Amino acid sequence: VRSSAASDVYKRQGINAEYGAVRNQLHGRIRMNSDSSLKKALRLDEFCMRQWSETYAGSRISGITPEEFERKLNELYSPELLKEGYAPFCKHIFVKNFLGDSVQVSTLPITSENSHLLCSGYQSRRSEELPVLTRWFPKEKVLTHRALFLDVILYSREQVIKENEAMGNPTADHADYDWGIISIKAQDEEFELPMSPMTILRNSLGKEEGGSGVPIDRESYRKAVEYWSKNAIIQ
Repeated sequence: VRSSAASDVYKRQGINAEYGAVRNQLHGRIRMNSDSSLKKALRLDEFCMRQWSETYAGSRISGITPEEFERKLNELYSPELLKEGYAPFCKHIFVKNFLGDSVQVSTLPITSENSHLLCSGYQSRRSEELPVLTRWFPKEKVLTHRALFLDVILYSREQVIKENEAMGNPTADHADYDWGIISIKAQDEEFELPMSPMTILRNSLGKEEGGSGVPIDRESYRKAVEYWSKNAIIQ
């Protein structure tokens, strides 16, 4: 694994500035086009808006607006689709990829043929969080394919509000909904893949550091290390 230059990392991480602009623009559009008096089962959370950014590292969403995506998921949703997540406030729903070829798988297995392409650097998901060491395949150097499924990760409305307040972003919009859509993972599996070890560690640090406050489960952490030792994200 080669370590990329700091300038290259921060070039890629122009996401913080771009994400802020995209987030404000798209979040405002959702507010204007939503009727907060009508309760929704699912609501696209502000944290998930970054996946519409061109510089997002992971499952970037394109070819559909945030409003259209939220509407489609609510059409597909039923409580029977909910799968247990890593904590009581976290659920998953798995839907077939209805976005077409625009949404490709977001991870690849590491092999002897592609390991030399891996890059590493310090990155943060948003400006309020501390950068952490990560590694990735540059999207322009690897072949991908259309994802079969979307793993839609949900947090309860109460958890979303708690985390926003802890990060200094109190929820201004108190629309009524059951679950906030906090992340979308494009993948071929119809089951939850291990979260990254760093995400597990961040969660254990608490809400003030961008985590959920859930303590480390050692067995889950070991499974995460096993998976991410053999796989890497594409960005």
